[in-house]
Amino acid sequence: MSLRLGDVAPNFTAKTTEGEITFHEWLGDKWGVLFSHPADFTPVCTTELGMTAKLKDEFDKRNVKVMAVSVDPLDSHVEWVKDINETQNTLVNFPLIADENREVANLYDMIHPNASEKATVRSVFVIGPDKKIKLTLTYPASTGRNFNEILRVIDSLQLTAYHSVATPANWEDGGDCVIVPAVKDEDIPAKFPKGHTVIKPYLRMTPQPNK
Repeated sequence: MSLRLGDVAPNFTAKTTEGEITFHEWLGDKWGVLFSHPADFTPVCTTELGMTAKLKDEFDKRNVKVMAVSVDPLDSHVEWVKDINETQNTLVNFPLIADENREVANLYDMIHPNASEKATVRSVFVIGPDKKIKLTLTYPASTGRNFNEILRVIDSLQLTAYHSVATPANWEDGGDCVIVPAVKDEDIPAKFPKGHTVIKPYLRMTPQPNK
């Protein structure tokens, strides 16, 4: 059965480019992004891993740890990282799981037979500090992921987790937010001192609380 939002992210122990890691222990009390790559030495993946490395400061300031998985062995990963560093003008600064037995890929349903019987699709899982899955995205192998969108979603998820707001269509950091229905009208002034606007009883807007 496919993993669903709210499910506990499966734990695993695996060899990585940064040593053996047990996922839940490695994650600790931080948010996590786990994302898969069809294979080593593939062009789109090379650009994605390079971009992830370049965005380390952005992930760090959101308290997010990143880990990638590919179904090739560790020695292949080590050589591929050299290529990524060279071609993308960066240094890979996060672990890359060697999943040659496809244990992690199968745990997270990253292999879709309609796409390939052995290579992973481009899956993304955002996982909260409670180890529960907050977001899933699946791309075809030919389409590189938009990491600005992944960061935007993390910002939105953290606003909901910490400030009781949701984000409207096309929201960008700094934009007005939606007060979640669980917040009672009488509690709004104390919880949202920047003010709010009632468009409909179910649609109440407020400036972004953490800006």
